[in-house]
Amino acid sequence: MKSPLTLNPETHVFNEARYIESPNFDNRPDEDDLDLIVVHGISLPPGQFGGPGVEQLFTNQLDPAEDPYYQQIQSLKVSSHLFINRAGTLFQFVPLNRRAWHAGVSNFNGRSACNDFSIGIELEGTDKTPYTASQYKTLKDVISEILKQYPSLSSNHIKGHCDIAPGRKTDPGDYFMWQVLDGFLKDNA
Repeated sequence: MKSPLTLNPETHVFNEARYIESPNFDNRPDEDDLDLIVVHGISLPPGQFGGPGVEQLFTNQLDPAEDPYYQQIQSLKVSSHLFINRAGTLFQFVPLNRRAWHAGVSNFNGRSACNDFSIGIELEGTDKTPYTASQYKTLKDVISEILKQYPSLSSNHIKGHCDIAPGRKTDPGDYFMWQVLDGFLKDNA
C-alpha cells in the first residue's frame, strides 16, 4: 500500500509536514547508521492538548510564566524529528538524517546513546490517555515511508521510549496500542 506521505530524499523532510526547524540537533556520528525508530508520548502542559507547548519546547521558546511546569523544563534543550498531534497532523523539527535530542540516556540492542542511530516520533498524548485513530493512521504512513526511504531500518526495531530507557521513561504509555502496528509491521518486514 502506498503511503500518502512522501519524504524528500535530498532534505530528509516530509513534504506534507509542517516544518519548524529546531535549533536542538546536530550531525549523527554516521549519517547512514539508522537502526531504530522511537515512539514517544508528550503533552505540554502535562495532560493538555492542542496548545503551542511542544513546538515551544522544541524551539527553545517556552515561557515559564505560561505554566508552572514550564519553570522546571525551560532550560531543556530537546527535540524530536517528528510530532503528530491529536488530529493526526504531522510536524517536523529535525531532518531525519540529523541527530535529534529525544532519547536521552538510552540503550538498544547493547548500543547506548540511541539519538546517534534513531528517529524520534512524538505523539501528542499521555501515558494514561488513548491515542487517536488519526494519530495511528499518520504514524503508520510515516513509518511506511521511513522504512521505504531507509532500507537499513527494520520494522522489528520500532520501540517505545520506555523500552530504551526503562525505569526512567514510561511513554508512550499503557494506552498505546502496539497491536495497531503489529499487522502493518509484519507486512513491511
